[in-house]
Amino acid sequence: MISTPTNTSPDTDSFFREYTSQDAILKYTKATAGFGISYLLDHDYKTVYLDALRHLSVPTGPDGIRMLEFGCGGGMNLLHLMPVLDRHGFKVESAIGTDFSPVLIEAANRETESYLTPRQRSRVQFYVAKNETLLEELSVALGQEPSKVENSFQFIIGVNTIRYCHRAGKQFDCARDIFRLLAPGGVCVVIDMNNRFPAFRSALKNKLRGKKEQKEECYLPSLEEYSTPFQQAGFEVYRSEHFCWVPHSAGRLMTRLLDSLSPVLTTIAPSRAMRSLVVAKKPLGH
Repeated sequence: MISTPTNTSPDTDSFFREYTSQDAILKYTKATAGFGISYLLDHDYKTVYLDALRHLSVPTGPDGIRMLEFGCGGGMNLLHLMPVLDRHGFKVESAIGTDFSPVLIEAANRETESYLTPRQRSRVQFYVAKNETLLEELSVALGQEPSKVENSFQFIIGVNTIRYCHRAGKQFDCARDIFRLLAPGGVCVVIDMNNRFPAFRSALKNKLRGKKEQKEECYLPSLEEYSTPFQQAGFEVYRSEHFCWVPHSAGRLMTRLLDSLSPVLTTIAPSRAMRSLVVAKKPLGH
């Protein structure tokens, strides 16, 4: 989770170097990620996830739901969500996280030892797989034919990752694979950066530099652009909105301040919130 790009190679892409570095482990794993993201996982994001799970219209087995997070980074989102779901009465049969970075996947697997109970650990796995070839690479990682992996998840999430598919022109490939992976009646939640929020550091740097290449690297989709690939893939999009005023990197004081201001900011400038949210369901009968 948290800013994991796709469509990269060790030889040509600076993103690969960034997200396979020691700094990436510190930034995108639970122990060192910071107060802001921990707060969101306990509040704004948790509320979104629980609401989405209540919209499931697919039967689950006696052991609970099968869940996938694509672009999971160091696994902090999935590791945080497991005990949250336990507390709220949602049983989890299995939870899989995927990311293009082997370094972050290794870190995620190590983190399970620190943050999950033995029972929860037995149900969580992390694999290397890129978002734009998610079904194919996850099938290889699991040692199963794609037809066996299709329709096998009830709940799929992705946070701060699908914008990289847009930058590579692969957003429909990702949405199509998510559609194929979800069982009919299953739900997907996507959270990413809002292009209308005026103060993202990358966007400000981009304006100062003013270079075309850097503009492409910092490109953020609109809310409509986030939603469109899911509609094209066959999903029913039932939430498409802006929300959340707390940065992932915020410290304790900044988090408390922005959280207290959130109702006012949402009232006067809802489209300028930090995050774009798309929640989509795979129709029954597909």
